[in-house]
Amino acid sequence: MSTTYRTCPRSGLQFEAQAERLMLVNAVAAVVFLLVGGILAVGVVLTRWPAVHWLSADAFYMVLTAHGIDMLIFWIIFFEMAVLYFCSSTLLRCRIATPRMAWLGFALMLIGAVTNNVAVFRGSSSVMMTSYVPMMAEPAFYLGLILFAVGALIGCFVFLGTLVVAKREKTYQGSIPLVTFGAVTATIIAVFTITSGAIILIPTFLMSVGVINQVDPLVYRTIWWAFGHSSQQINVAAHISIWYAIAAICFGAKPMSERVSRGAFLLYILFLQLASAHHLLADPGMSTEWKVVNTSYFMYFAVLASMIHGLTIPGAIEVAQREKGYTKGLFEWLRKAPWGNPVFSGMFISLIGFGFLGGISGVMMGTEQLNMLIHNTIYVPGHFHATVVVGTTLSFMALTYFLIPVLFKREMINPGLAKLQPYMFGLSMYFFCLVMMGAGTLGVSRRHWDMAMGGSPLAYEFPGAAYLMMGLVGIAGIAAILGGAIYIYITVGSLLWGKKLDAGVQTTQTIPLPKTPMPNVVVQSHGSAGFAAPGTFALAMVFLISFVLYYFINWKYLSQVWGLS
Repeated sequence: MSTTYRTCPRSGLQFEAQAERLMLVNAVAAVVFLLVGGILAVGVVLTRWPAVHWLSADAFYMVLTAHGIDMLIFWIIFFEMAVLYFCSSTLLRCRIATPRMAWLGFALMLIGAVTNNVAVFRGSSSVMMTSYVPMMAEPAFYLGLILFAVGALIGCFVFLGTLVVAKREKTYQGSIPLVTFGAVTATIIAVFTITSGAIILIPTFLMSVGVINQVDPLVYRTIWWAFGHSSQQINVAAHISIWYAIAAICFGAKPMSERVSRGAFLLYILFLQLASAHHLLADPGMSTEWKVVNTSYFMYFAVLASMIHGLTIPGAIEVAQREKGYTKGLFEWLRKAPWGNPVFSGMFISLIGFGFLGGISGVMMGTEQLNMLIHNTIYVPGHFHATVVVGTTLSFMALTYFLIPVLFKREMINPGLAKLQPYMFGLSMYFFCLVMMGAGTLGVSRRHWDMAMGGSPLAYEFPGAAYLMMGLVGIAGIAAILGGAIYIYITVGSLLWGKKLDAGVQTTQTIPLPKTPMPNVVVQSHGSAGFAAPGTFALAMVFLISFVLYYFINWKYLSQVWGLS
């Protein structure tokens, strides 16, 4: 069977036919589950808003279960599969390994996702994403997740096989590009994560059909968090790879130091999963020594890696901008950046929000003593909306604006609205996360249907500020949902009604990279930009001061709880 390639006239990127179709179907499936999850988000937000309190308890827990799984697992992992095929076949300019296996993987993922959703919407599987035993869902709930996990695992192995094909057929020189290296990191974490999910979900499925009598709850929680939290670490590696790609696409930027950036990705593989321990800090089954070692000494290596990426990506952009003549003061490079281009603005809003909101709150939550303050409060979803929604989802949205003309071969509809979308979605999400964290600091529970406890005579009386914060969560949540709806309208609308663009030259063999590649094909090359980035270092100091101040504020809260003087 001959392989055909298409060279995109707008980007210079080369797409192999099978890989291109796989990217298309995975991206479309991802957006469908984002739409479902976004509709469900309306129910969650309007129920947690005390003045509205829309859904009944049963409906709320069903909707919250589906929202969590559709957004955290299905939307993100379908999109990540498209990213893996892009980072292997497209960036390495080679055919995809075993396309039939890749299609089997996609089919299993789709069947699994639909099966799981049907089980939840039948109303008998409202067990949240964590699905802790002995609380049981119906068998189809677990079966759907297992099928999805097997499909995703096949996709990971196809990605790794494609790297072997590229190496054997010598489609690139030297080591793989940094963006592909980041995707390899995401894949290695994904194999660990999905395997952990299978290890614990298979016996839970067998328990749901009556083959075995019980699954130990402590064993379940420990292994489940190797899946549940590490699945977010796949996202971190994937969206940071996308940040590097967008810096190259928009500015022709090379990383400040390839070795340092690759070393930071390596730290993720070695230490990022160990951060899962902070979900078990309130668990009596784990020793204090194990908790302290995992959530301080080991987790800080993963934090160091994120700080390196947070420095080197804007630093690379600054170096590229200064080379173009934007050298006045510390920040002319940033002021003159293409803020009207949603590919860049989405990425940069994502980077700042992920670092300041997700990163600082995550390190604070990973400290055992401070964790006790906010464990199981609404602070926790405030944190992970900063990492998964501001960090990952907004990065994926930004990349989509690049892919609509390049991969989907369509002109984007309503470019004015597309310019506005990252600001509306990202900034309302910033506010949403901040007020959630504020409400959590005041003790508002994480998942409770009614924070007023239904007028119970022994209910805890929250201060008025807590009700105000939850009202603001509702308002910010609706604004963010509207921002997400605009993204889906632009994406789907462009595919359906956008003007068809020139597909480019079709060939039966790969074309070598041109000697002087188009600016955005820097994403396929190598090199370091150097460290002349004073503006970025100034921003890093602002981050560090914010980090230290917030950390000490939380110790002040803890001193009030403990009453020690």
